[in-house]
Amino acid sequence: MEDQISITFLHHGTSYTFSFSSTSTITDLSSQVQAELSIPPEHQKFMITPKIGILKTPFPDPMLSLSSLTTKKIVLLAPLPSELKSLSNASATSSRPRPSALKSATPARHRDWRRTQEEATYTFGTIVPLSYLSKPERSRRFLERLRDDAGIKASMRKHKFSVGVLTEMNPAEHTTHESRTLGLNRNRGEVIELRLRTDAYDGYRDYKVIRNTLCHELAHNVYGEHDRNFWDLTKDIEKEVERNNWRRGGHALTNEEFYNSDDTGLDEKYIDGGGWTGGEFVLGGTETAPKTTAEGTIHNLSRREILAKAAEERMKKQNEIERKK
Repeated sequence: MEDQISITFLHHGTSYTFSFSSTSTITDLSSQVQAELSIPPEHQKFMITPKIGILKTPFPDPMLSLSSLTTKKIVLLAPLPSELKSLSNASATSSRPRPSALKSATPARHRDWRRTQEEATYTFGTIVPLSYLSKPERSRRFLERLRDDAGIKASMRKHKFSVGVLTEMNPAEHTTHESRTLGLNRNRGEVIELRLRTDAYDGYRDYKVIRNTLCHELAHNVYGEHDRNFWDLTKDIEKEVERNNWRRGGHALTNEEFYNSDDTGLDEKYIDGGGWTGGEFVLGGTETAPKTTAEGTIHNLSRREILAKAAEERMKKQNEIERKK
């Protein structure tokens, strides 16, 4: 009798364990997922860490032994069967001919298929709001907007960033008397968590502030430490995001769902104090933090100076709003 092995993986937060013979391969795992979870192979992506990465059909090595994966963490990135059924029904409905008035034919716009393929590859595999907090659907819209942001998409294509899961963090679980965590990057892109909600849970943080935090977290896909290479890459990503959004006709956020005039981001962005640890952005610490001025030079500001600057900026912004009324 052949020896048996067990393979455990996560799918949408649920853990599954399948048993196989010791000679089974990654292809056998794919077939079992199709049989047990009704997910076709073409919709399956296995994120395996550490080291191996994301595998999808057709597999680079279809004979990869499952015995070599028993100690690995495996996440199945795939839609739920109910979601696949909805997509199938929507596709069938859209393919039915509909009576309509005849219109003169117009030339089809050229589609950049290479760009389309890259955007499907260099993106966030799964969006996960916290369902146990209020209004998770609003958090999902926030995360989806970040995923679909033209500037974020352009920068991820350029740097070939692929992130397994983009999710929100619960502020209460990442707050102490000394610090507040704003972002986490686990295993250089396996999971990125963002602090979307205000500390009082009475609203959401400003979209542009969160987007800058995401730029910071994406830089941790390459550099874990806060050295000069890390800060240079972070600034490059921020500039790429801004530039590509303006190319698409940037617009004011004052009437949008995630605009928060009280959230300037200055205190969170610059009070670092060496608080990034393994891709973790922490607000707090007693050291000084780097600040880039309009002239491009770096100065060290104390925590008190930064808080005073943040209060000054908030007051200026509030005065501007009052004058426009």
